[in-house]
Amino acid sequence: MNAAMAIKSLFFNPMFLSTVSSLCVAQVLKMVFYLITFKHKTRRDAIETMIWRTGGMPSSHSATVCALATSAGIRHGIDSDFFIFCLFFAMVVLRDSVGVRRAAGLQAKALNNLGKQSAKLTGLDFHSVKEVQGHTPLEVLVGSCLGIFIAICFYLFMK
Repeated sequence: MNAAMAIKSLFFNPMFLSTVSSLCVAQVLKMVFYLITFKHKTRRDAIETMIWRTGGMPSSHSATVCALATSAGIRHGIDSDFFIFCLFFAMVVLRDSVGVRRAAGLQAKALNNLGKQSAKLTGLDFHSVKEVQGHTPLEVLVGSCLGIFIAICFYLFMK
């Protein structure tokens, strides 16, 4: 099989399609929630939210890995090594989204607040650290359900 045929075959693979669709749908929904939630919004902020900002409702990481794991379970069976790999990969990503990344973001926010207050008192320059946003448990849950739902739909309607 040549490279062009291999790439073309991806677009007929429900596992690939459900995973990519879950990512895209979650990012579009994230932009919609952003536009509804924030008062001071610009077109650039909305596009950045859809393309590469982290955090927010729903979690696109969760949607993606849950669609992948669900697709693997449907296609290869829940007793397959591939499904077990995808399941544990999803669990690591979900835990990281709600735990480690969220904690790091909250700590960065606290550090920036402390730095700004100290800079006002001392007159010294302070350079903020990047605040990487993780997800709340609800954002992860909604993203997970979205990914599972999309994967099931692809397998139901692509037969």
